[in-house]
Amino acid sequence: MKRDARPDFEAFAGDLFGEMVLAESAAPAPRARRPLSRFVPGLAIAAIAGAAAAWLAQNYGVPVILAGLLTGLALNFVAGDTRTHDGLDAVSRHGLRAGIVLLGFQVTAMQVLAMGAVPFLGLALVMAAALFAALAAARVTGQSPAIGLLGGGATAICGASAALALYGVIGRERVDQAQFTLTLVILAAASAIALVTYPMLATALDFSNAQAGFLTGAAIHDVAQSIGAGLAVSDAAGAQATVVKLTRVALLAPLVTLAALWIARAQPLPAGVGKARVPLLPGFILAFLALVAANSLVTLPAALAGHALTASKTLLLLAVTATAMRTRTDLLLGLGWRAVMPVLAATIASLVVALGFAIGVIP
Repeated sequence: MKRDARPDFEAFAGDLFGEMVLAESAAPAPRARRPLSRFVPGLAIAAIAGAAAAWLAQNYGVPVILAGLLTGLALNFVAGDTRTHDGLDAVSRHGLRAGIVLLGFQVTAMQVLAMGAVPFLGLALVMAAALFAALAAARVTGQSPAIGLLGGGATAICGASAALALYGVIGRERVDQAQFTLTLVILAAASAIALVTYPMLATALDFSNAQAGFLTGAAIHDVAQSIGAGLAVSDAAGAQATVVKLTRVALLAPLVTLAALWIARAQPLPAGVGKARVPLLPGFILAFLALVAANSLVTLPAALAGHALTASKTLLLLAVTATAMRTRTDLLLGLGWRAVMPVLAATIASLVVALGFAIGVIP
């Protein structure tokens, strides 16, 4: 009997000894530093998948963000290996933030002011319509306000880039990764359809360059496809679309700030979870604003802006691809048609309001 009891006593004594040593120690043991090489597998796979997506976009005319999403989803079995997690999580988190910051090189305060009060009012109406339509669709289909905010805000500003920024303040606690990935897929598909159809619609309605530029700049969420749709009508329409679209991009920071304030009240996190939430005004949004201010005060070389745009697109592509690779497709398939409705409603509302304003107000 004594021999049976001894191991238990020794184990208990060992636990006590460990607790005593920990209590007597003045400082906790230093945490072992993890090697940077842990990021390599995930980063390498994301880079290969991103390069494949870029090749598909270049050679087959597929929107690059959509190609990245589909490539990442096709390769998401790779994330079953835990060695890829650190790298994929790092590029999906920090890559997207750096990509958004670099968009600041494309916007100046003068561009926003040069658009004029009337188009700016129309742009505000289009953005408000997208937000309210998405929130209403989410409510009608029984989804959370956070899902409506994500779809509506991304449609109102600049598609995937805005969705990534909004996801930072909404948080995974409110919108899971499967829903987020599906939102990105729908955004990319809607923008690709708009790129093809909106220029034809503007031509069929015999729009002026100002009207066509406003329509494509205000109603298409992806930056490149919005400007490309304007250029498909004419160079003058493309120039107008660029100003309108970049004005929307400049409003990314205010929207993210207001979104953080609103979602904290509309859908508060459970007690104890809020500590892990992104701050009210994230550092990458402050950096974006700082670059916009610098670009407004100092004339930067055109080559620098071009390189920054390329780097931004590359980082956002890698972030989207890595996010898709970390998404469970079984959860994605289980979301159903309701998950599509916020982005669909926001896209339709944007088109209707932009068309009405272009026809009724813009000469």
